Amino acid sequence: MRVTGATTRAFDEAVDAANGLTARWAERTDRGTVFSAAGVWPLLAFLADGASGEARAQLAEAVGLPAERAARVARESLVALGGLRGVDAALGLWTSRKLKVHQEWACGLPPHAHRELTGWRRSDRKALDAWAAELTGGRIPHLPVELSRGALMVLASALALKTRWIRPFTTGLASPGSGPWQGRKLAGLARTTALLDRVGVADTPAGQVTDLRVVGTNGMDVHLLLGEEQMTAGQVLKAGVGILAGRHRLVPGSRLPRGAAGPGVRVAEVPAFRPERPKLYASTVAFDIVAEHDLMAHADLFGLGSASDGSAGHFPGISDSPLAITSAKQSVMAAFTDRGFEAAVVTAVEMGEGSAPLPAKKYLKSEVYATFDRPFGFLAVHRATGLVLVAGWVTEPQPYLEVRGAW
Repeated sequence: MRVTGATTRAFDEAVDAANGLTARWAERTDRGTVFSAAGVWPLLAFLADGASGEARAQLAEAVGLPAERAARVARESLVALGGLRGVDAALGLWTSRKLKVHQEWACGLPPHAHRELTGWRRSDRKALDAWAAELTGGRIPHLPVELSRGALMVLASALALKTRWIRPFTTGLASPGSGPWQGRKLAGLARTTALLDRVGVADTPAGQVTDLRVVGTNGMDVHLLLGEEQMTAGQVLKAGVGILAGRHRLVPGSRLPRGAAGPGVRVAEVPAFRPERPKLYASTVAFDIVAEHDLMAHADLFGLGSASDGSAGHFPGISDSPLAITSAKQSVMAAFTDRGFEAAVVTAVEMGEGSAPLPAKKYLKSEVYATFDRPFGFLAVHRATGLVLVAGWVTEPQPYLEVRGAW
């Protein structure tokens, strides 16, 4: 996609802000999971625009932009995001008949986003779930809201992405000889390429991180990230975001030293019968992760602390009625197979009333081996903008007998 002028500037701002939230969320990751700051960020931006007092300040800090500019940037970035190849993005607002929403705020939302809550819980639940399922191709069948009887407003975002690898992986049995997955029969994926620079190693403050870029056909890449064994999931994922931003210098595979060159990476010079191009041998595992996140469990990270205080109203820019956040949740899935990668995210904020063999030896050729055979991180990235759409940490790869393609 090509965007110009103000939209380009707004989207660039949104990318930097959302990736910053990804890095901060990653720091709190300590288990196998998948999450999407890109799915949360627009909601926080629109809420910041309508908030006041301490709630406005906290939401603006989480968004990473002044509250008075947050909604405009979010609106323009949603337009740009929805135009990216392989990405579907939408925002929805549902309000009770009892709630009068300020038109100035509602007009700042994407067109046709505003719908009505009828007050009939079963009917409203069905409509909300249908919206989530339709926009994610059935991958997320339910909107993650409690929909309490006192619900006055639901603000939600949906994000779905899908890419095929330029060249599929070869499937097979992987059985690591050491580490947490030692002896397990896993769904192994392998590929060989002459493009050594698909892999690189970066020195970061927390330790070395190996970055293997798997290129999709529609402008999206998935970066597999392997850190040193003592590094935490949060350290590895945060380092990955730093690598994308250019804060940590990545030494490409063609310039790595011989021997053990980084986590999971070995470089060798091997004899050959004739001049041959260098080779990168990459091996990893298939994974399929589903996760649910209660954003209120990290209210400080998302700027939701004051906004959830039900003793007062916090959003006079949205309505004269006192409003407070009663729940904020995200449902997300991601699958990495031999053929490609797909992910879907639905995030929702609910509001009520306030009171992520050696041959001849004439020639030598370089070979780089990158092996992901213990827990590792991943970032699904829009290549042209650098926006991290989905991030996660893999601790439970698919067993060998259960490997399936995504399509």
